[in-house]
Amino acid sequence: MNYIKWKEQDSRYIKGLVICELPPITKPQMRVAETVIDGVDGSLIEELGYASYDKPLLIGLTQNANIDEIIRLFSGQGEVVFSNEPDKFYKAHIISQIDYARLVRFKTATVVFRVQPYKYKLDEIPVTISTSENVYNVENWGTENSKPLIHLVGSGTVQCRVNGNSTFEYTFPSNETEVYIDSELQDAYLGSVLKNRNMVGEFPVLNSGFNEIAFTGTLTSVEISARSRWI
Repeated sequence: MNYIKWKEQDSRYIKGLVICELPPITKPQMRVAETVIDGVDGSLIEELGYASYDKPLLIGLTQNANIDEIIRLFSGQGEVVFSNEPDKFYKAHIISQIDYARLVRFKTATVVFRVQPYKYKLDEIPVTISTSENVYNVENWGTENSKPLIHLVGSGTVQCRVNGNSTFEYTFPSNETEVYIDSELQDAYLGSVLKNRNMVGEFPVLNSGFNEIAFTGTLTSVEISARSRWI
């Protein structure tokens, strides 16, 4: 039975909603800048990263469907899981208009999810690290490099190395003992307050597979969310 989970709601438990056809599993397109130079054969192509893309979902109604509940469901943004990839989720928006008149009249309609290019491991558990050790192994389960979230509790100046390479150094203010280092957002923060001014260096990136992470400095707690991801 086809199903989706959208914004923590499971389609199997929504009255009258049928998932008729799931989107195919596809690879996003690479965005490029192409430059043609007179006198040079071919062109110069610069890769700019993967583009967001659309995943169309065909839905249907049974006779006892609650159309108002379904209209409320398919809106906004959130995380979506498709049953043909049950262990992964996409970050998605619904930005295209849905033809609900067709849904009511013909009992089918297409919902288009605009998804970000990477898909992430569902229910990934953050790794809590014993600070009695100097070097830790953190696994990125995906096939692509990932951008982790690191929660540090400590004091003074802390340095981080990933796979033998220096990444960042963070200095705790005298009245603070924790910080989040978010490689996806490219921000250091505590609550809603940015702490980038206390950090120097690069935000860490994890290779596919196991990564060796080492910290120097005074730490009482380290928690790392690998954010394993795939294309």
